[in-house]
Amino acid sequence: MPRSIPALIRRLFLSAAALALTFSSIAQQPKRGPAARAEAAVTAPKAADAEAKPDKKEEKEPVLSVTEHNLTLGGKTISYKATAGYMAMKDAKNEKTKANIFFVAYTKIAGEGETLDAAQRPVTFSFNGGPGSASIWLHMGALGPKRVLMTEKGESLPPPYQMADNDHSWLDTTDLVFIDPVSTGYSRAATGEDAKQFHGYEEDIASVGDFIRLYTTRYQRWSSPKFLVGESYGTTRASGLSDYLQQRYGLYLNGISLVSSIMNFQTARFAPGNDLPFTLFFPTYTAGAWYHKKLGGALAAGDLRSALNAAEKFVLEKYTPALMRGDALPDAERAALAKEMSALIGLPEAFIVQRNLRVDIQTFTQKLLEDQNRSVGRYDSRLTGIRYQPGTAQTDFDPSYEAVFGSYTACFNDYVRRELKFESDLPYNALTSDVRPWNYSNVQNEYLNTAELLHRAMSRNLHLKVWIANGYYDLATPYFATDYTVRQMGLDAAVRGNISQTFYAGGHMMYMVPAELAKMKTDAAKFYAEALKAAGR
Repeated sequence: MPRSIPALIRRLFLSAAALALTFSSIAQQPKRGPAARAEAAVTAPKAADAEAKPDKKEEKEPVLSVTEHNLTLGGKTISYKATAGYMAMKDAKNEKTKANIFFVAYTKIAGEGETLDAAQRPVTFSFNGGPGSASIWLHMGALGPKRVLMTEKGESLPPPYQMADNDHSWLDTTDLVFIDPVSTGYSRAATGEDAKQFHGYEEDIASVGDFIRLYTTRYQRWSSPKFLVGESYGTTRASGLSDYLQQRYGLYLNGISLVSSIMNFQTARFAPGNDLPFTLFFPTYTAGAWYHKKLGGALAAGDLRSALNAAEKFVLEKYTPALMRGDALPDAERAALAKEMSALIGLPEAFIVQRNLRVDIQTFTQKLLEDQNRSVGRYDSRLTGIRYQPGTAQTDFDPSYEAVFGSYTACFNDYVRRELKFESDLPYNALTSDVRPWNYSNVQNEYLNTAELLHRAMSRNLHLKVWIANGYYDLATPYFATDYTVRQMGLDAAVRGNISQTFYAGGHMMYMVPAELAKMKTDAAKFYAEALKAAGR
């Protein structure tokens, strides 16, 4: 027994020495796994993914396509890198892939004699709405280096469609990351995963928020000024993310751009007992009627802003108080109001009385040009379509959606393969119904209102700037409803001035109109300059 103890000690000593040599050998090997790939991806994502050998328990990261391009903006040539592909979104243990989110990122490359400092160069995360929309609209219409060519009015050219360099791109001001939420674009839930776990207000905020955090980490952008830009439901997402990113990850934003904003859903839900939309949509009805020459007298002879001023005054001083009186409103006053409404929105007095002074959006789009067998667009009331079921209340199609769907989809499918070198046989879901029903379980028996979350974020982050872009002809997210939402936020005077709004002679996608696209670029540059000045950049 005593003799065996020294032998045992010798065996233990030799085993420990061998183990130490093994650890030393491992330490000298190249880094592996997601941490190494994230580190290498900052400079060469594609090469990193090709060379890394993940542990057996980990799933292989998707290979990214990285290409380099040039763009001339303001007389100066900018070199930039385009990164297209998937970000694998893992579970809480960082082991199992839950979804693959498709994105396209554009990052400026330093020119000869130029140094790029991540602490000075902003990064902007962009997405559209729906729910169910890919980021294609802002990507190919306003912000990205390429844009779909449209007529001066903002309608598609005949097919086959064309695109060109976007000389109003935001790339001279900020790097850009376009995100397609799960089930939109090329983004999909992972094999074996139920896509419904991403289809809802809270679920969407969490998945897009985690993408932003992961991108910021992998590409070393924590020191960069950070911005969001969302359109339509994307503004609902952006305002919700302003609070979520702060609370969940300590990621504070410098600025948020809301294009065609909808934060308070009570302003846009036509329902018995909710009169708010009838009043807030009214000035946009006036805009459509003015454009199609359905107004008479001084309103017809004046400019758009004069007509809108008259509509807004009517809503605030007469229309809203009248609706609050309900059935107690005397018939004589009801008739008088119907006459004023007819003069302001171009519909017959008798019809307005029949509708109990309440005209919803579908009724307006089908009724305004009924005598011409035309409907007007929901996204842009300037645009019209043929009624192939005339005389009915049935909505045939939205002519303002048809004006962009084919051209944007065709151009992006060509662009992503031919220039970005990303290949997939999946259909690119520009706008899909696969996400429905969208889960709003967080707001049962109430209207979703993310303006309160933005209020909370702005109260905690006094440097957060918000810019809202509104189209006068937008019947999906009317400008007066947005203005009402902002005025009801209850912001402290210290941050109230951090919100600015601009208005455009266009619709939901005001940038479809080339002249308005140029104006939007100027307004965006001003917004970024002010936000960066507040950040000391």
